[in-house]
Amino acid sequence: MRTGAVLVLLLAACGSKNSPDVCKEVPAPAACSTTCTPGGADTCPAGFFCSPSGTCDAQCTQGGDECGAGMSCSPDGMCVANGSGADANCPDVHFMAMKTTPSIELLLDRSGSMAMNDISPTRYKALHTALTSATGAITQTQADVYFGAALFSGDFNPCPPNAQLDQSATQNTSVARALNNANAIDALIASNTPSGSTPTADWVTAVTADFGANPPPMGSPPLILLATDGEPNACGNGNDNGAAVAAAQAAYAAGVRLFIIGLQLNDQTAIQFLQDMANAGTGMPTGQAPMCAGCAPYYTANNPTDLVNGVNAIISGVLSCDLTLSGQVDPTQASQGTVTLNGMMLTYGTDWTVTGGGTTLELLGSACSMLEASTNPQVDASFPCGDVIIQ
Repeated sequence: MRTGAVLVLLLAACGSKNSPDVCKEVPAPAACSTTCTPGGADTCPAGFFCSPSGTCDAQCTQGGDECGAGMSCSPDGMCVANGSGADANCPDVHFMAMKTTPSIELLLDRSGSMAMNDISPTRYKALHTALTSATGAITQTQADVYFGAALFSGDFNPCPPNAQLDQSATQNTSVARALNNANAIDALIASNTPSGSTPTADWVTAVTADFGANPPPMGSPPLILLATDGEPNACGNGNDNGAAVAAAQAAYAAGVRLFIIGLQLNDQTAIQFLQDMANAGTGMPTGQAPMCAGCAPYYTANNPTDLVNGVNAIISGVLSCDLTLSGQVDPTQASQGTVTLNGMMLTYGTDWTVTGGGTTLELLGSACSMLEASTNPQVDASFPCGDVIIQ
């Protein structure tokens, strides 16, 4: 994990209107299959740079027109501003990347199977400890995250829940999001015991609605951290029929990402559900083989240590790899931008994306890992003038 890093994001409003990639040409140059070490010695052929995925890549060619107005191709195949072609009516705009304070809603399974003791002392109590004990993930990061929590189970009334999270006096089922919220979340979990079925879809939908009705602060990306020990069903134990995956897709469409950790979910059907939820919650196609290349990560826990590590991995990844912009870009046009990390070109959709309504730059996969490992990372991004909403 990086420590003491100063993140500098230079967001140029003017620049290339494309995200060229020479290695996506057909046929691709032979150099594109050359392996390299990201951040290590430069071993790529002339005209190529080492991408975060560990292969040589090129954004442009010397003398080519891939980079667009005001840009030129560097000797290592990257589009850079040449300092002479900027439009006087659209000067470069520089945004600082500030530390992100995400808004995370913990969506915690309270179904009857959470009382099983195959994770000591029980699944529910082990989750409780992993979250709010003295060394728990929430306790350790509560000053840096707007944490809220909601419990879900089929024996709550009403089921499905109200359009937003149930705040009634008769059922203590949720805690509103806030900084330094570990004590309130601890009390919520402690005051409930496992019972009922696992109507996951209904509560994902309710949490998404709650984010809409009670939006996080500007620049704070909304996320759901779902912890569950069972494949989903509907209220009254009805068949889910894909509703949970559809709810995660709807959440992502509403700007709310979802991450999932499964407790004692080991058979192939359950693992496929975890992968589908992970992909749906981050805007990726569902139905792909678990742990496929490019798939979103999911987490499994069969013991207390795995549970703690899984929750910590989700939270630390968000804290490390979500960069809050001091301005806003049009998220529907984000793919036209270019982003580099420590001088290396990143690929939209694989290495980075824009979330939070255009206020958050999220690094993904190997690019996220590289950012975490860098002691003084520098991220540079350029977007066409028309894609910048707020400077």
